[in-house]
Amino acid sequence: MQSSLDCLPCLLKQTLEAARLCDTPNSKQDVLLRKVMLLLTEQDLKYPPPALAQRVHRLMRETLNEADPYARIKERFNRMAVKVFPLLQKRVRESANPFEEALYLAIIGNVIDLGVFHHITPEDVEAIVSLASTHDFHGNPKALWADVQKAKRILYLADNAGEIAFDRLLIEQLPMERVTLAVRGAPVLNDATLEDARAVGLTDLVEVIDNGSDAPGTFLEDCSPAFRARYAEADLVLAKGQGNYECLSGSDTNIYFLFKVKCPLIAVHSGLPQGSHALLHHNHRRNS
Repeated sequence: MQSSLDCLPCLLKQTLEAARLCDTPNSKQDVLLRKVMLLLTEQDLKYPPPALAQRVHRLMRETLNEADPYARIKERFNRMAVKVFPLLQKRVRESANPFEEALYLAIIGNVIDLGVFHHITPEDVEAIVSLASTHDFHGNPKALWADVQKAKRILYLADNAGEIAFDRLLIEQLPMERVTLAVRGAPVLNDATLEDARAVGLTDLVEVIDNGSDAPGTFLEDCSPAFRARYAEADLVLAKGQGNYECLSGSDTNIYFLFKVKCPLIAVHSGLPQGSHALLHHNHRRNS
């Protein structure tokens, strides 16, 4: 998926948000914003939005001299997720269809996205989970379940810290000996890294690898050769979040995208209403 002119003001908002998270003085915010605006004038929009965001966040970290501007808030969301996890686990266990319940909760968890919702609180997340219903769900869980039964190598692409605990609910419903979880190779936004997977107990359940990249999405061109090999070997990929959708929606693989449609551009591209919860299946290899 290519970037759009509408992505540029969104990236500027992310820049200011990160600067303010670090208590950056106004004078330095001004310098940073001007640097980012100049950088954006040089970008080719043929690349997916996470590729542009990667360059913006690298410049931002360098200018602010902050290795991870989102570190404190990621820790807070992980603590919140670990706190509510037993209640969510109970909800899955008591469901008439634990797999579908876990799937739906994993998609709901995609609301924990500071790239789009800058001021979301743990209380907001708890309210969303408790009030959520399936009326805005789009997809075919039974088709995914059938593919899970056949798959020998399942690659699960994580998205955000905090949200990764919701992913654990779904991973526990999968044949875990066949699952590999992939996280980002370095901090960017509030995306999940190995530290976040460890914080919610996933490193004790499945193999966890990183993709070697600091893009807020699986931008294959920037991922490590080892990760690209694992991606090519997988016969089923589960990809969380808009960033993964933006990068991989044209991928020649058997892939299911699990995310909340948060952006008007994604709504147009996916054909789904903004605000809906999506399970989209792309299988270009099978359909070609």
